[in-house]
Amino acid sequence: MPIISMFYGIIIRMYLIDNKNHNLPHFHAKYAEYEVSISIEDGEVLAGELPRKQLRLVQAWIELHRDELQADWELAVSGENPYKITPL
Repeated sequence: MPIISMFYGIIIRMYLIDNKNHNLPHFHAKYAEYEVSISIEDGEVLAGELPRKQLRLVQAWIELHRDELQADWELAVSGENPYKITPL
């Protein structure tokens, strides 16, 4: 599970070939003991939870990097390693 970005203690990962559970473009964010799956399209939580402050940081990061996240999703679904994305 490649790490694509890290900022403010939040680790952003994208699993390879991970389109079976949620079947829409998403990534995983981890902060301390919290972990969440978040939709790339609208920043909505698909599963899990993050503290409100960290969730807002991640959602702001999505707004800045949505195109890159979508491109990484395409790579990950086809089994290729996604590229690193600039932190917030």
